[in-house]
Amino acid sequence: MFDIKWIRDTPDAFDRGLARRGLTPLAEKILELDKARREALAEAQDLQSRRNTLAREIGAARGRGEDPAALMARSMADKDAQGDAEAHAARLTDALEGPQGVLMTLPNPPADDVPDGRDESANVELRRVGSLPSFSFTPLEHDTIGAALGLMDFERASRLSGARFVVLKGALARLERALAAFMLDLHTTEFGYVEVNPPALVRDSALFGTGQLPKFAADLFRANNTHWLIPTAEVPLTNLVAGEILEESVLPLRYTAMTWCFRSEAGAAGKDTRGMIRQHQFTKVELVSITHPDHSEAEHLRMTACAEEVLKRLELPYRVVALCTGDLSFAASRTFDIEVWLPGQGRYREISSCSTCGDFQARRMKARFRPKNGKGTRFVHTLNGSGLAVGRTLVAVLENGQQADGTVVVPRVLRPYMNGLEMITPHA
Repeated sequence: MFDIKWIRDTPDAFDRGLARRGLTPLAEKILELDKARREALAEAQDLQSRRNTLAREIGAARGRGEDPAALMARSMADKDAQGDAEAHAARLTDALEGPQGVLMTLPNPPADDVPDGRDESANVELRRVGSLPSFSFTPLEHDTIGAALGLMDFERASRLSGARFVVLKGALARLERALAAFMLDLHTTEFGYVEVNPPALVRDSALFGTGQLPKFAADLFRANNTHWLIPTAEVPLTNLVAGEILEESVLPLRYTAMTWCFRSEAGAAGKDTRGMIRQHQFTKVELVSITHPDHSEAEHLRMTACAEEVLKRLELPYRVVALCTGDLSFAASRTFDIEVWLPGQGRYREISSCSTCGDFQARRMKARFRPKNGKGTRFVHTLNGSGLAVGRTLVAVLENGQQADGTVVVPRVLRPYMNGLEMITPHA
């Protein structure tokens, strides 16, 4: 969502932002709609003012014993005209800001420092952390490792639910639980996030607030006519402040949650059809921050560092990448992807996206704060990131910890969560 006043004042900057996103200029069209709306509202106000004057004249005429019929006819005509003007203004407002309005379907403009580019090939690597493991054998991919352990079953999952599902058993089921618990403990005890257990079903308004609707309905699972399954805990966590006016003193608010996430992967046909990389249902620990606008840049760096620390503690090599304009998500103005090394695939794969959204989501949610000094209210800034995607972290643990005999080393930091287990063996 956009500040229409900003578009009026800086139409060229607005169009430049769209152009960097690969979109055609729209400022002129939007401002035409905005002008027509304001004219309709002004007309309605003028008619209401005239009706107020006529009402006084009607009262005075009656007081003088005169017939006010002509004045009343004029008032009724003005009432009808006012109703038409208000209805016209409402239609224009809906065309601008309604659920299918032009402003609701446009992505957040990229920040000035985001690299330009059409797709992920233009993303910029910022740093690499950790040493890549060396093997005396050809490393296997996680699905082969899991199947050999007898603890990862795609065939039975497919019989239950179709493609892009998995059944984890024994030590791998416990490993997924251990990873989530470790991440939550780290983020809550060391980084100041408040753990939340949010609903996995949300209404349309929550998805409109964070930007998944109206444009990306095909990527979601709809439960019924009123609820959707969440694609990420970003949706309920960010919407905790929807429609609220916060006191500046409570900012920043930092939330974390471990939830199942559900995605149709409508736009990923043919991608990662094997294994656990891209599934319809997966577990993720999410990080969300609600901040003062002056502090959102620092919060973005902080959130990214918190997500990185998970991989450092697990001793998994990774790199951090700045996404280009063509690879940004709809609501993000800047995103840093964290990509973990997968030796079975011989490449880095995304395990977290940490994004700052500025006031884009806050405007859609009507989430504001009251400054300590000064009058009125301001929109908060929102940020979100994975801290981390649990299933993909499990994949990374399997591929980086695999041994020649088919066993898998459990990272030291996870062993207390695994009842001291140091090595995952077949059928453990």
